Amino acid sequence: MSGALDGYRVVDITSILSGPYGTQLLGDAGADVIKVEAPPKGDSTRYMGRGRSANMSGPFLNSNRNKRSIALDLKQDSGKEALRALIKSADVLVHNMRPQAIARLGFAYEDVRAIKPDIVYCGCYGYSQKGRYKDKPAYDDLIQACSGLAGLFGDVQGEPKYAPTVLVDKLTGLTISQAVTTALLHRERTGQGQFVEVPMFENMVAFLMVEHLYEHSFEPPLGPMGYKRLTTPMRRPNKSKDGYVAVLPYSDGQWHAFFRIAGRGELAEDPRFADHGTRTEHVHAIYGLVSELIAEKTTGEWLALCEEAQIPAMPVLSLDEGFADPHLADVGLFEQHDHPSEGKIVMTAPPVGYSESPGSIRRQAPRFGEQGAEILTELGYDAGAIADLKASGALTGEPE
Repeated sequence: MSGALDGYRVVDITSILSGPYGTQLLGDAGADVIKVEAPPKGDSTRYMGRGRSANMSGPFLNSNRNKRSIALDLKQDSGKEALRALIKSADVLVHNMRPQAIARLGFAYEDVRAIKPDIVYCGCYGYSQKGRYKDKPAYDDLIQACSGLAGLFGDVQGEPKYAPTVLVDKLTGLTISQAVTTALLHRERTGQGQFVEVPMFENMVAFLMVEHLYEHSFEPPLGPMGYKRLTTPMRRPNKSKDGYVAVLPYSDGQWHAFFRIAGRGELAEDPRFADHGTRTEHVHAIYGLVSELIAEKTTGEWLALCEEAQIPAMPVLSLDEGFADPHLADVGLFEQHDHPSEGKIVMTAPPVGYSESPGSIRRQAPRFGEQGAEILTELGYDAGAIADLKASGALTGEPE
């Protein structure tokens, strides 16, 4: 069995994390992803943290598997011509350069469509090109700030904060993979390629507003933005006698069961907690009660009581503890691989299961420009032409 995108070729002109994560997901699904890197050093993520080699960091290994790398100097005409040849062989091009920068190089959508009319061309930008922010630089922290995400932490904790993960980049990567596969389906049905814009800012705002538009969904608004259950400071992992635990009664029956096992059965009759609507209106009070009650028992006691009463509950784990979680061991989420140059490495397996077209890790993250000559040979370049590209510096990278 092969992945659903087996037979499709993706030209990946992306760097950092949003684009590389999105194209990695396409690679996991079977696509032939060719990572085009710029000399002299390639994707800066190669240097994000220590590695066994100077340019092969853990984050790079974990966002660039199932890819081949070619290092082309796109400021040289011969480098541009090599990329044009690669585009002719491709189904998809993904980039996260600023539109002005890629246009100066000669690879804006109109340029690429002239080379391959049915190309699916995905531009990942900080902000939609239809708005006044179109020329602004964008990074994960900046979009967390202007999207409202950092401000939500302020509502809850008293001051704005960044989430301790590159949430915007990874959400954007997920959207890239979804958008590209949607456009490929359209092409299968119509024969038409198209331009696909994935803007980080708009994508993150839309993501947050699923629940936080809340009572502002109506015109005129019925109340302020912000889903009350999520913005109360009392929504947090609960401190038990010996640690922390996450307990989340949700249905009426689960709340009644929780009050019972906590020894406060009379709370089931409290009109503030009668149903989902009233509990949401009094979420600060009810979550405060939960915190008080959880403190009376150990984490283990609560987990056992909640499992017996069929109340959702889980322990609060550190990254190290999550890495050792027995369920994740059962499903094999963390896989150990032998990288050709980096030795034994650990990465996550594709987490989505497909009964007929499963994703897979077929190729380890490439060294800088590692497959340049191999790719050009596939495109019809002979040994002399490849040698000329290397001599001019238009083709660089580590030897194969």
